[in-house]
Amino acid sequence: MPPALAQKHSYTIHDIYSLPEGKRAELIDGQIYDMAPPTRKHQRISGELFAIIREYINNKNGPCEVDIAPFAVFLNEDDVNYVEPDISVICDRNKLNDKGCSGAPDWIIEVVSPGSRRMDYFTKLFKYRTAGVREYWIVDPEKDRILVYNFDSEDTGDYTFSDRVKAGIYEDFYIDFSDIASLLDM
Repeated sequence: MPPALAQKHSYTIHDIYSLPEGKRAELIDGQIYDMAPPTRKHQRISGELFAIIREYINNKNGPCEVDIAPFAVFLNEDDVNYVEPDISVICDRNKLNDKGCSGAPDWIIEVVSPGSRRMDYFTKLFKYRTAGVREYWIVDPEKDRILVYNFDSEDTGDYTFSDRVKAGIYEDFYIDFSDIASLLDM
């Protein structure tokens, strides 16, 4: 008889909330993934994107809300999935509560760090799509690349930090990444 396969321990939101003060991690399908502190460049890109999106929403008096990490997203409204996307745009305010967002945001942006590359390009791409996120951007400053996945229309775009990129969830909203690159001296 073949040996039994080792069983992985399954974690829950309770385990995330029990982490030591200051330790950040995400929980995907019951598995905990530690998060390294972001770099200064990562924070500047996230901050600029947040400011640009917030200004657009405020100028349009739109119903959506934009949040920046650390911001809790309980993707499947269960106790085994908890992520902290760099940028989350939520248009259904019924999903928002004091703890964060319960359910899939409409638009998520992840800024890639060396330690998050595999998570952002593979694990989260699959998880966000299956959870019902409408649009997912992977912003990778090391590769000078912005990958845009519009799950509503099944479109994918590949851009650089010299391009203007259209947000699929809005008809008239573009982000000029050359402006962000110039602030970062890329």
